[in-house]
Amino acid sequence: MRRPIVAGNWKMHGSRSETARLIEDLLVGCPESPEAACVICPPFVYLYEAWRLLRDSAFSLGAQDVCADTHGAFTGEISAAMLKDVGCEYVIVGHSERRLLYRENDQLVARKFGTAHAKGLVPILCVGEQLADREAARTREVIARQLDAVLELCGAGALGEGNAAELFAMPDVDGGLVGGASLKADEFLAILDAARARG
Repeated sequence: MRRPIVAGNWKMHGSRSETARLIEDLLVGCPESPEAACVICPPFVYLYEAWRLLRDSAFSLGAQDVCADTHGAFTGEISAAMLKDVGCEYVIVGHSERRLLYRENDQLVARKFGTAHAKGLVPILCVGEQLADREAARTREVIARQLDAVLELCGAGALGEGNAAELFAMPDVDGGLVGGASLKADEFLAILDAARARG
């Protein structure tokens, strides 16, 4: 069974002293081996301080956002490598506030997801609809569109001979739809072998 994740998004709240106090309270009250992975996502300016306070605890550190680009002239942005450098293991991408207030579209969110994952961060992908979408019964359509953008850009779920064993080993993958590889007998048979090896 997969371990659940509970992540706290602190948004634009706190100060150095409030961050230290909250972390101290969390460390005192948290069981030594919690049932869920515990992640806190403080504002960027407090990440290193939070990491220093959380070292060797049950808590992991996450960031609230990441730049889709790896480096360059992007004033005010924070790269995935920088987040790793200050101790982050997770990063939130596609939060509704980023989508709504800063006009981040599905393609940008997908790029952020891919960049974070490529740099060794665990992306926490936020999906969801606005009230108008919910009232118009478009919830499934909106969420499917948001997920499809990530899947298309990141190439997830593209089953082939080269990745079949890895994909079939995942706990929630029960099979796969094989595209071009199904037209080549040797590749299709290799995928079948990978599926059998899972059982």
